[in-house]
Amino acid sequence: MTGFARAEGAASGTSWIVEVKSVNGRALDLRTRQPSGFDAIEALTRAEVNRLIRRGNVTLNLTVNRTATTAPLRLNRELLAQVLELVREIEGAGAAPPRIDALLSVRGVIDTGEETEQPEERAELEAAIGKTVTQAILALASARAAEGARLHAVLTGHLDEIASLTEAAASTAALQPATLRDKLKTQVQALLEAVPALPEERLAQEAALLIAKADVREELDRLRAHIAQARDMLAEGAAVGRRLDFLCQEFNREANTLCSKSADVELTRIGLSLKATIEQFREQVQNIE
Repeated sequence: MTGFARAEGAASGTSWIVEVKSVNGRALDLRTRQPSGFDAIEALTRAEVNRLIRRGNVTLNLTVNRTATTAPLRLNRELLAQVLELVREIEGAGAAPPRIDALLSVRGVIDTGEETEQPEERAELEAAIGKTVTQAILALASARAAEGARLHAVLTGHLDEIASLTEAAASTAALQPATLRDKLKTQVQALLEAVPALPEERLAQEAALLIAKADVREELDRLRAHIAQARDMLAEGAAVGRRLDFLCQEFNREANTLCSKSADVELTRIGLSLKATIEQFREQVQNIE
């Protein structure tokens, strides 16, 4: 299923944005993008996605920004004195004196007041970002659930249509007992009158084949069973996409057999409509978890 979610957070002079999206996929495939040094976030992301999502291509992007510091600038006088001492040695060797801006650009001469990040501060920052990641993934799962509710209604409608066509096929004139009996009598009589006459064993085989081809009750019964099973799966409210995908293959198998056995125009028409509706059902099944 598709979905998108975004969450933001800020703490200790750092802000971050988490964006996560998903598109349809046969299995679960997760890709994360985060700044260097935040690899621990990937492990958390995988754990949360595996807990909440079963199917789809999921991408999570983490953007981290350090906010500007307002700490006052300080002059490191001890380091500057060491630099000036080196400058005097260089001048004594005949070199031109350096410019003041060059001296101040020496690393550490000007102290911005920023402190080196401590392990405890880093852990607190990652924990805060982790909460935002979880928040975004929960929002994505909620969006996917809303889409799933809409697809539930669509799939139920397709199942209703499949059920209606199945009963329409069962009630066609070609499948009524009297019609079947008359048709079989005519076909068997033609076999008996064949020239040259068929051997008794061959005659029995041909008669059995005619009876089997004329009888589609098994296919209709299996279609009804598949419809009931599909309704039960949709009622579970769980991740049933893969199982429904397999069930669609069974639906197609019965519909194909129905059409291949049909020797009646009306039954063939219903069988083709049945196949078209099953295909629509299958396409929507690809979109659910």
